[in-house]
Amino acid sequence: MIVKALMTTIDRGPTAHSPHDNNKQNGRMKGGLTGYTRLSKGLAAIICIGYVVSQLFPWILGYVTLIPGKTIPFAWNVITAGYIEQSIFGLILTIIGLLLGGKLLEPIWGTREFLKFIVFVNFFTLLGVFLTAIISYVATKRETYLYMPLSGFHGVLSGFLVGVKQNMPDEEVVGFGRFSLRAEWLPSILVLMTIVLSFFTVEAMRFVPFVIFGTYGGWFYLRYFQRNPETNLIGDPDDEFAFATFFPDFLRPVVNVLALGFHKLLCGKIAVSRKSDSHGLDSMSMTTSNPIEASRRRDRGARALDERLSLAREKDSKEDYTSDVV
Repeated sequence: MIVKALMTTIDRGPTAHSPHDNNKQNGRMKGGLTGYTRLSKGLAAIICIGYVVSQLFPWILGYVTLIPGKTIPFAWNVITAGYIEQSIFGLILTIIGLLLGGKLLEPIWGTREFLKFIVFVNFFTLLGVFLTAIISYVATKRETYLYMPLSGFHGVLSGFLVGVKQNMPDEEVVGFGRFSLRAEWLPSILVLMTIVLSFFTVEAMRFVPFVIFGTYGGWFYLRYFQRNPETNLIGDPDDEFAFATFFPDFLRPVVNVLALGFHKLLCGKIAVSRKSDSHGLDSMSMTTSNPIEASRRRDRGARALDERLSLAREKDSKEDYTSDVV
């Protein structure tokens, strides 16, 4: 499992507290801290700075968070609010999720596509949150929906789980004894847990629409707009990544019927784009879902993970050798 593989360096940690062992441990810690991408660390730093500034100057939240009743004329809130965390718990969760998301997905997608994914999902999420707040106000006449400061990166984090579903669907990422969970179900379970939790809190607006629109926005971008770095084609038409795969088997026929019209609307444009970008490839085979493309995608994810683990093992070996010589 991915979790077991990533934890191998911890399992091999020293059992004694001698200076020799401390050197090994410090080397492993340094390697772990430098194993994340520059983009993810840079974004994490920006979010940390935003948190500190908002704590020192609370009045600034009125200009950078999403307050639906003030979005006009402060339209930039639909962008800036995604990078502002208002609680220390949210900040820690965002930093961990951003660093891990970058480590897993950026080597597969490339830095440019990874950044485009973040920008798109963030904007899509906040636009959905804004519309949800307006509709909620119209339906209930509660002004709380208009003037509650909303912000957070958790919409993009939800989108990262969709990226994991796309590239590593068969990986077992959680294990408790005999229980294991396949990565393809992570987005669905997160949305379900979020909806259930909303019945036990009065501030569901702060997280429910973020998770729902972040999940859907992540799938929407990967399904129809992301450019494949290997084939230069747009979108992912694989049946294994269809919208219905987020639902249990018994619900998929109904979901497929509801999504069919929307799918045809966008797939027509994608097919034209793919045909023009194929450079002599068989456009028919590339615009239809097939197991070969799905296998290639899984292989890319597994290959990227193996490369990261190999680099980590090589660093550990060099550090252990250096420590032994010293």
